[in-house]
Amino acid sequence: MRPPLESPGNSQSGAPVRNGTAPGARNQEMAHAPEGLTAEEARRRLAEYGTNEPVPTQRWSALRELLGFFTNALVLILLIAAFASILLGQHTDAAIVIAIVLVSVTINFIQTYRSQVAAERLRSQVAARAAVMRDGTWQEIPRREVVPGDVVQLSAGDLIPADARLLVSKDLYVQEAALTGESIPAEKHTTGPENERLVFLGTSVVSGTAIALVTVTGAATAFGNIAARLAHRPPETAFERDLRHFGVFITQAVLFLVLLLLLMSIAAHRDPLQSLLFAVALAVGLTPEFLPVITSVTLTNGAVRMARVHVIVKRLAAIQNLGSIDVLCCDKTGTLTTGEMTVTRSVDALGNVSARPLSLAWLNSRFETGIRSPLDTAILQRELGTADYCKCDEIPFDFERRRLSVVVEKAGDRRLITKGSPEGILELCPAYEHDGVEVPFNPAVLRQTRELFEGLEVQGFRVLAVAQRKVDKTGNFTSADEHSLTLAGYLAFSDPPVPDAGRVISELRHDGVSVKIISGDSELVARHVATQFGFRDEAPVTGTAIIGMTDAALGHVVENTNVFARVAPAQKTRILLA
Repeated sequence: MRPPLESPGNSQSGAPVRNGTAPGARNQEMAHAPEGLTAEEARRRLAEYGTNEPVPTQRWSALRELLGFFTNALVLILLIAAFASILLGQHTDAAIVIAIVLVSVTINFIQTYRSQVAAERLRSQVAARAAVMRDGTWQEIPRREVVPGDVVQLSAGDLIPADARLLVSKDLYVQEAALTGESIPAEKHTTGPENERLVFLGTSVVSGTAIALVTVTGAATAFGNIAARLAHRPPETAFERDLRHFGVFITQAVLFLVLLLLLMSIAAHRDPLQSLLFAVALAVGLTPEFLPVITSVTLTNGAVRMARVHVIVKRLAAIQNLGSIDVLCCDKTGTLTTGEMTVTRSVDALGNVSARPLSLAWLNSRFETGIRSPLDTAILQRELGTADYCKCDEIPFDFERRRLSVVVEKAGDRRLITKGSPEGILELCPAYEHDGVEVPFNPAVLRQTRELFEGLEVQGFRVLAVAQRKVDKTGNFTSADEHSLTLAGYLAFSDPPVPDAGRVISELRHDGVSVKIISGDSELVARHVATQFGFRDEAPVTGTAIIGMTDAALGHVVENTNVFARVAPAQKTRILLA
């Protein structure tokens, strides 16, 4: 449960918001109190408006799925051949063909049923959740239970649970690419144009914090309208498409040969009935009766083997798609490495062991309200204690600045503490701390401190810079206040490689799959990790370089580059599309 940002009754406009009119497919009139809804009222509205799902969940229909397997082109050919055999009195042949079809369909159906059950179990375990005010307290509930009138809390990394109007916001930036196609995050306020005061289901918070009033849920949301238009069966896999084309080819070949044989028999004045029987026998002989069974058994065997390593295959045909990949893009942290960070070193700007950077970083991580990163978890494990400090304000993290600041106060001493990427923070620091004294940087020391953090990164450490300054301002801090900082030093984090990652990468290469690392870490760290896993020593392409590339230029770069560093989430998408 997260602490409240502010009283939801206090918007930046100065007046509490009492009523909201829902835009969209239906107007939903509602009133809300500052403490949000009661549990009883929430249940009533859930019954009235339905669950908060953009597209109503379609329950898996066993009958529909079973009948769907009979629409396969090869299965239809076999059924037609069996029907023809029955008409001609060849009951044994017909029974064999029908048995083969039933075996094939049954195998597919059983595997699909098992996968659906397992997938539903997993889906229930990883369902998205939202922080809402219920009965005067903040509670985490499944997103599908959010109703119009709920007061929700948002922070960096959150998926917005429904269409909502902002009551309180601070430095709020929302990624709306799913709705608008615009890759640049949109800034949101409680004042200004209507679109800037609304947040929408299907978008996510890039940075900042907010409290909002839910106005529309489920299919009536803007995202729900799009989802309803796009709702259809999954696209055909390459394997299914090729199998369908093969079935059409077999059908055409059989029809052509049967008609040709009949015409030749008629031209030769042979018995029409005998000619027809021979043509049907030829059609049945040309049809690959065992192909559906062979494909079903082979793919099922693959699904069973994957299940042993905890992979659920929902559609058997998807196995062939997985087996045909030639490029695998993966992250570094938590994929190639364990993602379990440990603070290895805390040093000052000159490289001397110092507890000062760690203690400042502890305060920063303790009072931030955004998503806890593995770095924050590692810092907070040190249990330094902050009983005498109180939080005044926060400047949330975003992927442009790559830093986060909090303002804390103790006995009248108010300080802004910033942690983030060394390159960005060093640009904001005209001075550094040495033995408790602020000393202005000179070119030699500046070069020395740059070499210090770069040397740590070359060794594979993840490095955070920590800086601070005394402030007299009382509130409404923004990124513009991150200036004239004093560098306290650096924290170095170790993140060991996953034990079998090297073996897996080697096996992928042996199978002809090219592996590319796409990381948010610095180029030095990414390069070090890449060399550990056998990548050739090459300079990574950075997110800064990608910004100025056209899609065509990026397409050429990704073909010849294996390591990408300092890449933002939106840029990862561009790389994958390229």
